[in-house]
Amino acid sequence: MEKHISILIVDDVPDNLRLLSSMLESRGYSTRKAISSSMALLSIEASPPDLVLLDIQLPGMSGYEVCRYLKQDPRFAEIPVIFLSALNDIGDKVEGFEAGGADFITKPFHIEEVLRRVQHQLSLRRAQLEIHQLNSQLEARVRERTQQLELANSRLLEMAFQDSLTRLPNRALLMEQLQACLDYAQRSPDHQFAILYLDCDRFKVINDSLGHPAGDELLVAITQRIKALLRQDDFLARLGGDEFVILLRDSSDRSAAILVAERILDAFTASFPLRERDVFISFSIGITFGHACYQQPEDLLRDADTAMYHAKSSGKSQYQIFTPAMHETALKRLQIETDLRKAVKNQEFEIYYQPIINLQNGTIAGAEALLRWIHPTHGMISPAQFIPIAEETGLILQLGNWVLWQSCHQLNFWQTQQLVSSDFFVSINLAAAQFAEPNFVQQIDAVIAETQIAPECLKLEITESTILENTEASERVFQNLRDRQIEISIDDFGTGYSSLCYLSLFPINTLKIDQSFLRTVEDNARKRRLLTAIVNIGDTMDMTLVAEGIETPQQLSLVRSLGCQLGQGYLFSAPINVQNMNHFLTNQTRVIKSHLESSV
Repeated sequence: MEKHISILIVDDVPDNLRLLSSMLESRGYSTRKAISSSMALLSIEASPPDLVLLDIQLPGMSGYEVCRYLKQDPRFAEIPVIFLSALNDIGDKVEGFEAGGADFITKPFHIEEVLRRVQHQLSLRRAQLEIHQLNSQLEARVRERTQQLELANSRLLEMAFQDSLTRLPNRALLMEQLQACLDYAQRSPDHQFAILYLDCDRFKVINDSLGHPAGDELLVAITQRIKALLRQDDFLARLGGDEFVILLRDSSDRSAAILVAERILDAFTASFPLRERDVFISFSIGITFGHACYQQPEDLLRDADTAMYHAKSSGKSQYQIFTPAMHETALKRLQIETDLRKAVKNQEFEIYYQPIINLQNGTIAGAEALLRWIHPTHGMISPAQFIPIAEETGLILQLGNWVLWQSCHQLNFWQTQQLVSSDFFVSINLAAAQFAEPNFVQQIDAVIAETQIAPECLKLEITESTILENTEASERVFQNLRDRQIEISIDDFGTGYSSLCYLSLFPINTLKIDQSFLRTVEDNARKRRLLTAIVNIGDTMDMTLVAEGIETPQQLSLVRSLGCQLGQGYLFSAPINVQNMNHFLTNQTRVIKSHLESSV
């Protein structure tokens, strides 16, 4: 039964009202009655019915006018109206439908016909309401999905342009901002802006020692400290890792960019509290100034990066302003790196040897193995040019291992051919990366086993900084080498950290005095005192002293008088290839002794 359905019957004949009301209520409908158009409208205003049975000929407004009134009001426009009328002319029916009626029943009516037409209109109304409800639900769902999509798009946009760790703009958004600045500079050629490229110095040490989570905490703290130094209009982005970029959108005064760089360097002299430790971090900063001559944002970033690289290679914790000469240097460096990779593949390398002389008796005590690159078109490439690049690219591991094997094989050849004595040694320079390799000692074991040289004839040269980068690991390696009777030399002693502590901690056999101490030593009393101090350190620690860079008889005389046991330098021989070294070993003893005699 449909008791909840309300039907309004409008007729000025009471009998019709009673008959229709009784008939509909017997079928479960709820009815209301009105004998005039005004009563009908008041009843509808009070409580809109589900359907209206409406006589046409009424006192006051006609049924047509009532229907038109309802259809013009959005509140009632959807209520179906069935006209009940004795008017049977086709024109009357047409007017009823034009007024908005849903159906037309002619009086005298048949009860079953009325019921069927009422049921039909109510079914249509129910379907219409269901459609409206479904449409409303669909619209609500569409609105919800639209909001979800807008939120998802917002998040995607955030992910696309924001660094997840620091919440700073990322590279993508930075490139957009740089492009906008370039576009403005094209329209206003006098406009200039600045880019500061910041790279943390030795940030890897934090990650390696305290772990990556601690490194992330530090990056967030670094971000906050930088932001506190900038103006509201300045743009700070994180490129990734420990690299940041600051965009000063208006920098017509170049000194403003320099001032920002100096403020950053000064602010980062203060430590960061990190997991119950005080951590210090510094920046190398590259500065370039954007203007209308630039075409692509990538070029701006490249030049700022190039300037930063120069700041880092110049000693870190400083800034450098980009110059075109830096770009040329970077291009040359890139070409060297490309050629170096080809050289490793094509084996364009050769080992040169510089004799090491016993300064007491004039014998050739050993030789230092030095890597040389013979470029197919450019000839000899200076080690100062390619060794740093090999270290940065990791190629130094492959090259260093090759030098180790080749030199030990060569030593074996000299000894088996009796060109040298059984205690003749080869001294080989080690890069920090080699020394830090987990299987470094195993590599040494493999070389000695294959070449059959005596371990004490192999000397390994390392720098002071290599030891201090990881003293715990260095101690383990030193112990393993000492167990094998392999000697360790400190190369370029006096130019690095020069900590006396590690000299007592580690089993170091030899100190190689850097050649810079011998240059102009004859006329420099301070250098002579430093040289004397180094020799005294070696004597105190019972170490062998090797003087590098002996070029004049006066220098030779000085180092001998100070008690240096060994020496090398151009006075005796420049680094020479294997063929010339073979000749030197068999023919130069007399020349060496004459140098020693003349230096007395």
